[in-house]
Amino acid sequence: MHFFDGHWGGMHFVWWIIWLILLIWIFFVPYDIPYRKSKKENPLAILKKRFANGEITKEEFEETKRILKSE
Repeated sequence: MHFFDGHWGGMHFVWWIIWLILLIWIFFVPYDIPYRKSKKENPLAILKKRFANGEITKEEFEETKRILKSE
């Protein structure tokens, strides 16, 4: 039980926790960002969903699709 007998006292344990949190952040945060971007739907996919759900008519779908394709 010589945990607190060192030069840093009880701070040695705190530094291990800080390093652990830092390593977890370094490894997981960069991989999470592309995942969030890939979940974003493009406008045409949203339009198709709205048409499939009956939120818009066929004429509205065709007109909006034409506008999206021209951009």
